[in-house]
Amino acid sequence: MAPYYNELYGNPSSMYKLAKESEKAKEGAREKVAKLLGAKLEEIVFTGGGTESDNFAIKGVAFANKKKGNHIITSKIEHHAVLNTCKYLEKHGFEVSYIGVSTKGFVDLNELEDTINDKTILITVMHANNEVGTIQPIQEISKIAREHNIYFHTDAVQTVGKLSVDVNELGVDLLSLSAHKFYGPKGVGALYIKEGTKIDSLLHGGHHEKNRRAGTENVPGIVGLGKASGIAMDEREEGERLKILRDRLEKGIVEKIQDVIINGHPEKRLPGTLNLCVKGIKGESMILQLDYHGIATSSTSACMAGLEKPSHVLLAMGIPPEVAYGSLRFSLGRGNTEEDINKVLEVLPPIVRRLRAISPYKKIKG
Repeated sequence: MAPYYNELYGNPSSMYKLAKESEKAKEGAREKVAKLLGAKLEEIVFTGGGTESDNFAIKGVAFANKKKGNHIITSKIEHHAVLNTCKYLEKHGFEVSYIGVSTKGFVDLNELEDTINDKTILITVMHANNEVGTIQPIQEISKIAREHNIYFHTDAVQTVGKLSVDVNELGVDLLSLSAHKFYGPKGVGALYIKEGTKIDSLLHGGHHEKNRRAGTENVPGIVGLGKASGIAMDEREEGERLKILRDRLEKGIVEKIQDVIINGHPEKRLPGTLNLCVKGIKGESMILQLDYHGIATSSTSACMAGLEKPSHVLLAMGIPPEVAYGSLRFSLGRGNTEEDINKVLEVLPPIVRRLRAISPYKKIKG
């Protein structure tokens, strides 16, 4: 990325030689992203990240197809980039149905099909949940959408670069991704838009991205996204290593601490995600104590950190609020080792004991 900050800094929309170098780099990155997704070059639009991609997909399809209908279907466990976009559209004449999920976090396909009506124009369901890691049956949802001639968008921010994601195999019309979720830079992402999809632009101005996303492109960020995409294609086996570490961490926590609930599906979830609830204490308290020992964890999504309310994902899965408050999420990645797992298993049990000793939940001895 560095040369595109201080040497090859030309505006890729201009005509001079320096600009052509930037344009070449941008299109090279587009080729890598398209290859990662199994898409065509012209189906990739660069954005400012996953949130913009979600907004672009949902608002763009909604406003472009409002003459056909005004009904959108999503799930109760979506990222707030989707949920808040849908709530925005509700204020502008659109109707949104929020379908439920199972105790393992799977979208209810029967409810989905029953919710479709003659005004439904879009279904938006995430590929994998950002908190519990459950991987949704995207191909089944795509089949339902196609049968009813409805556009289908998936927020794949959590899966691109971690799982094998092929837009043709998934059968989606739109797919959002963010570079920083697979070791690329923050502030850049992309939206896959299947050829022929009727969609309005989110940003208006110049002719950039073939008139689909106005604004001078973030060339260094796009180059970083392209490089991360290439690395992700070469490191597809990393998921199995992370799964082994995660399973060892989960097994150790369950053995060492009483009254722990593992959230999400035991198998159909992201390989590096472990979400659990420790009864009797707040997740925030554990996070702060773990941070003191150099262990970075979360409770809800990072976007909602600091809010005094339990995870909407866990509540939708039927977990009682008093238990959901005790959620803790470990996200394992490339840099994690067995030594890290050992450290967590050494540090976490005493933390839980101390916190339970000063909480109303004193019956637990774990």
